[in-house]
Amino acid sequence: MKLQGAWIEAAHVQKVLAMLEAGGHQALLVGGCVRNSALHQPVSDIDIATDALPERVIALAEAAGFKPVPTGIAHGTVTVVADHVGHEITTFRRDVETHGRHATVAFSTDVTEDAARRDFTMNALYARADGTVIDPLGSGLADLAARHLRFVGDPEKRIAEDYLRILRFFRFTAWYGDPERGIDADGLAACSALSAGIETLSRERIGHEMLRLLAAPDPAPAVAAMAAAGILALVLPGAEARSLAPLVHLEAGRTPDPIRRLAALGGEDVAERLRLSKAEAKRLGRLREAATEDLSPEVLGYRYGARDGEDALLLRAALIGEEITENRWNRVEFGAAQRFPIHASDLMPRYSGAALGARLAELEARWIASGFTLDRDALLG
Repeated sequence: MKLQGAWIEAAHVQKVLAMLEAGGHQALLVGGCVRNSALHQPVSDIDIATDALPERVIALAEAAGFKPVPTGIAHGTVTVVADHVGHEITTFRRDVETHGRHATVAFSTDVTEDAARRDFTMNALYARADGTVIDPLGSGLADLAARHLRFVGDPEKRIAEDYLRILRFFRFTAWYGDPERGIDADGLAACSALSAGIETLSRERIGHEMLRLLAAPDPAPAVAAMAAAGILALVLPGAEARSLAPLVHLEAGRTPDPIRRLAALGGEDVAERLRLSKAEAKRLGRLREAATEDLSPEVLGYRYGARDGEDALLLRAALIGEEITENRWNRVEFGAAQRFPIHASDLMPRYSGAALGARLAELEARWIASGFTLDRDALLG
């Protein structure tokens, strides 16, 4: 198999690969860039594996006029900036001892040893500068073609090396697995057996993985598997997976929104457990509140705006199991466009303080009840 595309032909990529090869070393593209390119999906990060030691990579980069940054030099990683683009270069490695998130590694000159320590078979694919794909384990290409997401070797050993791989297993299944094949049974069993290891992970890491999982085109099957294995309850106590599939169905081509989908899952202390940003936490709260209020589509749009009003409509429909007509979308947008015609200054000085707030609320309620038809004169008359 040979990869093609503008990303691999880009001058900055070829320059960095040539730098290593000219220095007498192997230079192999690896991981996500190879996987995504083979699947004809967008490539973002450029990862390169080599038998050159980190110090050698730095020396070669400096000699070539590139900027080396020792981003993870203790683990063999140097980021080389060429043409203003970062290329993460990591020396071949083999695990010596593992402690969950803290593996002790030794550098290697053997790409097969490097492949054997990676997480999933479809991530253990490498490519030369001309695009020729190398499959050191002999199973990566077949699994990729079948969209079969599975661990390299013994799933429990891979998970014990890094418990974050439990969540990555579900995320990668959602993004790259074949829905008709279903989730890998051996991997699922291993994730369930070692699920207690999730408690050793930071909330930031858990939140990052969950948001990336929920950004998949259809994460519902993977999340349902998480729930069945008891893992969803560990990550988000009280969350319910059953509303997610109806929501994805109703989204019908809308851009996947992890916060909207989190609102469908529910759960306790979600913002804290996933370390959401203030903006994300605020929006999650708004959506949950809006979805549970008995408001018309017009009022949802007026109270929460078009985006959150439409999302609340989606959530409510998913919870009660109904479809949404085009008319209701239009009604939300109509409500979002309305502007209350009364200002506080219109009621002053006759009203002030709490009385002013109460009178504004009373007039706004009348205006909304009229279908937003009463104008300023009618409300003040």
